[in-house]
Amino acid sequence: MRKKYTIKDIAELAGVSKGTVDRVIHKRGKVSEKAFVDVTRILEEIDYKPNLIARNLKNNKVYSICVLIPDYHLDDYWLSCKEGIQSVKQEFSAFDIEINTLLYHSKDVNSFLQKSNEVLNLKPDAVLMVPSFQKESETIINLLASQDIVVSIFNNNIPNNKIFNFVGQDLIKSGRIAAKLFDLILGNGKVAILYIGANFKNATYFHEKDQGFKEYIQQTETALSSVTKTFSSENLEIELIDFLNQHPDIKGIFVTNSKTYMVAELIKKHKLKDLKLIGYDLLEENITYLKNNTIQFLIHQNAKHQIHLGLTNLIEHFMFGKKTPKRNLLPINIINSENLSSYTQKETIYE
Repeated sequence: MRKKYTIKDIAELAGVSKGTVDRVIHKRGKVSEKAFVDVTRILEEIDYKPNLIARNLKNNKVYSICVLIPDYHLDDYWLSCKEGIQSVKQEFSAFDIEINTLLYHSKDVNSFLQKSNEVLNLKPDAVLMVPSFQKESETIINLLASQDIVVSIFNNNIPNNKIFNFVGQDLIKSGRIAAKLFDLILGNGKVAILYIGANFKNATYFHEKDQGFKEYIQQTETALSSVTKTFSSENLEIELIDFLNQHPDIKGIFVTNSKTYMVAELIKKHKLKDLKLIGYDLLEENITYLKNNTIQFLIHQNAKHQIHLGLTNLIEHFMFGKKTPKRNLLPINIINSENLSSYTQKETIYE
C-alpha cells in the first residue's frame, strides 16, 4: 500500500522544520529559496496530496457563486442551464457552496446592467456569466475583478485577461465545420449565413461563426460561396422569403443560433424542399425538423454541460485548490437524424 506521509515525515526528508513545510504547502509566509526547492522536490517525489477537504471544512468557509445568464423563460436555448445548475448543487451538496442565479433579458442591455449591479451588491466569491453584451461585460468583469471576485464566462468568449476560465466551443472552428458540411452535401452553390434576432452588434458568437465559414471558403478549393444576412424574429417570414426571391441561386441556409426551427417552418410552409438547412442546438422544435430531414444537421453547443463545467471549475478551485485552465474548449458535436437518439436518449424501441 502507498505510504501516507505526514508533515513531520516531509520535514525530515527535506531537512527543514515542520513550519517550513506547512508554509510551502499552504503557500503562506516566507521561506528561503533553498528550503522551498528542497520541500517542493520531496513533495514531487512522494506525489504528496494535501487533505484539502478537511482543510476547507476546518476553515468553515461558505463560498458564494453568482450565475448571471439570459432568462430561460424567454429563450429555450438557456433552459438546459437550469438543469445544469441543479445538477451541480446536488453533486456538491455536502459542501458549503451557495449558488444564486440572476436572469437578464438577452435583448435588453439595461436588464443586463441591472442584474450585473445586483451581482456587485451581493459581493460573491465568484461569478459565472454569459457576456451577451461585449462592451458592458468587459466593464462588469473589470469591476468584479477589482473587488477580488473571481470571474468565469461560458458560451461565447471575449478578450479580457481578468477572466479566470472560459467554457465553450471554438466558434470560428464551428463556422468552418458548417461550411465543410455544406461542401459535402451541396458541392457548389451559394449559402446564406443568417443571424435571427436582436442585439446583432453585440452577438460576438455570430461574427465568429460567420468568420469561420468564410475562412473555409477562402482557404479551400470549394465551389461554395456565401452571403450574410440578419433578420428580426418578428418579421422573419416576409423578410426571408423576399430575400430568397431576390437570390434564387441560394441552395443552403446556415442559421448561426438556435432559431433554426423558424427557418425550417418556412421551408415546409413555402415548399422550399431543395434548400439545405444547418443550424444549432437540440431544442424540441429543432429536433422535430431534424427528424423529418427539413434540417440536415444541428451543431450541439450543450449549454447544460457548459454551465456544469464552469461551476465545477469554480467550486473545485475554492474547495480543493485545483488548477483550472484558462479555456475549456468543448467538442463540436454534429448531429443528424441518424445519431440523434445518442444525444437525446429518448428513443423508444418497439418489439
